[in-house]
Amino acid sequence: MHRAYQPILPSGSKYLQQKWDRAYYEEHRRKVQSAKPIIHTQSPETYPHLHLRLKKLKLQEDRLSTIERDNQLLLTKIAGIMRTTGRVDNKNEYTSKSLNKEKHQKELLRVSRENKAILERIRHCEPQYNHLKWHEERHEAEKYMDNIARYPRGYSSAENTKVHSLVEEDCVRKFKKTLGSYVAKQLIDENETEQ
Repeated sequence: MHRAYQPILPSGSKYLQQKWDRAYYEEHRRKVQSAKPIIHTQSPETYPHLHLRLKKLKLQEDRLSTIERDNQLLLTKIAGIMRTTGRVDNKNEYTSKSLNKEKHQKELLRVSRENKAILERIRHCEPQYNHLKWHEERHEAEKYMDNIARYPRGYSSAENTKVHSLVEEDCVRKFKKTLGSYVAKQLIDENETEQ
């Protein structure tokens, strides 16, 4: 009897109460299993387009392909240089063709003709000033200056040259003296070392 089901509340049939309690318990367990939490504790949803950036991968792939192509071109050029003597191909056979060439030439001819005409007019033009008259006036002014001067012209420059020549002679004399004494000392030293 003690092993039989003992309901909590009094009931008319223990067996029916046991069946109903078991059904309630199973329903309760099912609800607990399927219950949703009030607080969201799951990891955030991952979006593949944020982790796998296809645009960036495409741009990187394009950049790498252009670099690879440029490297291939450089490699072929270097190989060509290594095979040959390595001459530089910088010849430009293109001659510049101007649409206004004839107009420019006509303009240059016109300007050169005008310049020649101006030069001829300048050559044939009589001067406004008489340089011979200026020369005569200068000679007269020099005569007046000589008449009123205390010393004759060129006196100060002659004095300066005399002073300079005296100073130079004195310097040369002193240099010869010091050089002579130095040479004499050298000769005395050589004689002493030989003895």
